[in-house]
Amino acid sequence: MDTTRLFDYFPELTERQKEQYNHLKDLYLDWNAKINVISRKDMEQFYEHHVLHSLAIAKYFELLPGMKVMDLGTGGGFPGIPLAILFPQTEFYLIDGTGKKIKVVNAVKDAIGLENVVAEHKRAEEVKDKFDVITGRAVMTLPEIANLAGNKLRIRGDAEAGGIMYLKGGDLTEEISKINRYWHIKKVPVGRWFKEDYFEEKFVVHLF
Repeated sequence: MDTTRLFDYFPELTERQKEQYNHLKDLYLDWNAKINVISRKDMEQFYEHHVLHSLAIAKYFELLPGMKVMDLGTGGGFPGIPLAILFPQTEFYLIDGTGKKIKVVNAVKDAIGLENVVAEHKRAEEVKDKFDVITGRAVMTLPEIANLAGNKLRIRGDAEAGGIMYLKGGDLTEEISKINRYWHIKKVPVGRWFKEDYFEEKFVVHLF
């Protein structure tokens, strides 16, 4: 998959946004040769497995100008970087416990001129700020992300205000059953928006 299909799913993109997305693969190929942030095999499907997958959150929820978003355990910058390109008026804070990954994130965001992203080598427990939305992608279980990030949300209990929006695949029945009962939970299949086979059994899980 190249960016043509990606742009079909997001026809409202500006020329600048298209340039930024087009530039991503070469940047990650270059950095991946030095610091392994994406599996080499996965790079062949970079736009489908990483960029488009990240943007499933955008199909589910519009991030408004002025909102503050924390991407927890961002790794090489997913879903944070693709979302930050799409929502240039939204503030993004990307953190990861591995310093070399944040080095890559900062290099990528500087290379494409993303001015709405701050990326730091930090653990979630060290973050004191509150956020409208917290994102992540399959780096921990749903109960773990709920426990870790719940006290960092500016508003709880209002789906339209934000919440935790987590990308996860497979049978999530057991994980969801272990989430504390004071959470509201929505599980939306990514296949609702994207028709590629890769997205079967992948979900946006919204905790609020």
